[in-house]
Amino acid sequence: LYADKGWQPIVAPEMEFYLTQRCEDPDLPLQVPLGRSGRAESGRQSFSIDAANEFDPLFEDVYDWCEIQGLDLDTLIHEDGPAQMEINFRHGDALDLADQITVFKRTMREAALKHNVTATFMAKPITDEPGSAMHLHQSVVDIATGKPIFANEDGSMSELFLHHIGGLQKYIPKVLPMFAPNVNSFRRFLPDTSAPVNVEWGEENRTAGLRVPTSSPEAMRVENRLPGADANPYLAIAASLLCGYLGMVEKIEPSAPVQGRAYERRNLRLPITIEDALQHMEDCQTLHEYLGRQFVQGYVAVKRAEHENFKRVISSWEREFLLLSV
Repeated sequence: LYADKGWQPIVAPEMEFYLTQRCEDPDLPLQVPLGRSGRAESGRQSFSIDAANEFDPLFEDVYDWCEIQGLDLDTLIHEDGPAQMEINFRHGDALDLADQITVFKRTMREAALKHNVTATFMAKPITDEPGSAMHLHQSVVDIATGKPIFANEDGSMSELFLHHIGGLQKYIPKVLPMFAPNVNSFRRFLPDTSAPVNVEWGEENRTAGLRVPTSSPEAMRVENRLPGADANPYLAIAASLLCGYLGMVEKIEPSAPVQGRAYERRNLRLPITIEDALQHMEDCQTLHEYLGRQFVQGYVAVKRAEHENFKRVISSWEREFLLLSV
């Protein structure tokens, strides 16, 4: 689609994940692992070098193994949750980055097991802690000139860029099951938990689903903060780029950028359950046209079957609060 217009999409993913103690019983809550100091983390330690260094031997293996496999990792940082980390990938071709994410997740899990901990990419693995996302930075360059098309010569946002954002706003609620493919995915979308609850956009605004980072005109881009770390990277990247593409070809105008907190904005909120999201996806004829009717129907059917299986399980919450009180 992009190539037919003379465009080349560029993406740069950020993968968040937790390290936890190994747990053989799925009914038990996950526990924070012990680092080199022999102590578990307490409190918030975003960007803490010392907190990340607690797991240096593990990450030395990860970087060594990723280098052997040709993965183009950029930065490792400590995130807001206990033993929650983020790996950033250098920007590049969309399909190549999806390949790299897939290999990285397997590599990360294997390295963690070697060091007697678990690495999980669940969207919301721990109660009352932030969820884990797969943030997607995306931009577009002109194939003929190699120049970015999201900024005007004076450095301002181009019409194509604004239309790209408009497409993300319009179509993300329709493709949300490809960003949030599991029941657990929707537990992440809570206000004040470092996760978006709508598709508002703003400059340097992390409370919005779509953030435009401060950058040079050459690096003008939008960060899609909706996909969870549990999403299939091939589907999530394809869906995100499709939303932006549709905005560009349909010339969809975005809403006004949000100033301040976006959590309270309700005009562009997301479906709040996977059942609702799947219905939005199934009903969108544009997705049938671009993704294929068989794919949309098949994907929705599989996810509905998974949800039916989930509903057969009685949770510990139900036993705790309902067993003797109803």
